Amino acid sequence: MTAFIALVRKDLILFLADRRALLMSLVLPIVIGTFFGYLFGGFGAARTSRIDVALVQLDSSEISSKITACLNADPALRVSEMALGQATQEVRKGKQKAAIVIPSGFGTAAGAALFGPGKKPEIGLLYDPSQQAVLAMVKGTLAQHVMQVVSTEMFGGKTGKQFTDNSLAGLGLLGASDPDSVALRQLLASVQKFQARPQAADRPGKKPLGGLSMPFSTRDEPISSGTGRAGYNSYAHSFAGMGVQFILLLGVDIGIGVLLARRSGIWNRLLAAPVSLNTLLLARAASASLIALGLMCAIFLFAALVFGVRIANPLGFAGVALCFSLLTASFGLLIAAFGKTPEAARGIAVFAALILVMLGGAWVPSFLFPPWVQSLTVAVPTRWAIDGFDAVTWRGLGMDAALISMGVQLAFAVLFGVLALWKFGRDQQ
Repeated sequence: MTAFIALVRKDLILFLADRRALLMSLVLPIVIGTFFGYLFGGFGAARTSRIDVALVQLDSSEISSKITACLNADPALRVSEMALGQATQEVRKGKQKAAIVIPSGFGTAAGAALFGPGKKPEIGLLYDPSQQAVLAMVKGTLAQHVMQVVSTEMFGGKTGKQFTDNSLAGLGLLGASDPDSVALRQLLASVQKFQARPQAADRPGKKPLGGLSMPFSTRDEPISSGTGRAGYNSYAHSFAGMGVQFILLLGVDIGIGVLLARRSGIWNRLLAAPVSLNTLLLARAASASLIALGLMCAIFLFAALVFGVRIANPLGFAGVALCFSLLTASFGLLIAAFGKTPEAARGIAVFAALILVMLGGAWVPSFLFPPWVQSLTVAVPTRWAIDGFDAVTWRGLGMDAALISMGVQLAFAVLFGVLALWKFGRDQQ
């Protein structure tokens, strides 16, 4: 037992004396976690940035002019009017997320399409293929403004009155034999009477009648543990992701350190002393776990003090952090057991660690992945670690969620540890 404690103490002293290791494992996850947390919304109270959209206006009708005014006034968009060629180049270069192209004759055609069965005019949408989510937002916003402007104009504007008169004249030529024409004539006659009413300008105190609009609104209510100033605190997820990434890379360094010790002969000298292989490996795993646990606690302490990240379930956090520390240590031993040389093992191990981190949702939340990738990440231990930290911080979930994360991480830690012990034991024979 004395030899075990001495080995653990030796590893801790060497790590704390290595400023580069402290920088890589503590300062960098804090800096990058801060950046990603700010990037994805910070405390949750930050306003969403406006979407840069180019507008190509090829129609001079009153309807198109009003649509342009509505788009410019929309708080979600930053509209820049430009020619078609320039807009195409801006979208191609990524300077504009999308471009709205309103074609010539759109106002007249849109009004006719509101009541008639004719061909609907098309508004062109040029978009950056990497901005699929932006495309959906722009289409929804555009649909709202076009519907409201066109309906307003058709029920009370000059274009609407002219369209109604022309349509009634055209329907009169068809006679009264067509039931559809009769029904449409009656509808347009009612619209004509509505258009003939005194306008708001002639009725003091009356507001202009708006057109058709969305028949509902939404009440956005974030559901979480109440972390931060406005509920969700993205710093909680970003610090969890960056902590997992850099501590897992620390596990890589631990494995490489064992390989260097074996190459230099230090490992064999330790085994020649009255210390068994199992004691040596367990001491290395214990020291690595303590270092990883201390780093994760320090990272979240910084997040709590500076960015208001609240650990809603302290006991669950301690369990998830401890299990991830054991996972890191066993991962390092696995690298040491199966690595041939420090140089070759480092490249493969860093690549494997980054893949685990990426699929685990450290860089972006895993729910943004395609469905097949989300299914794949179920077999990735870092996914369970990050989900566990999310559960005990901003989600505010209980021990049931923490225990699931802890159980999966422990299972992977045992698997990695058993494989490492088996390989070390085989090499000693």
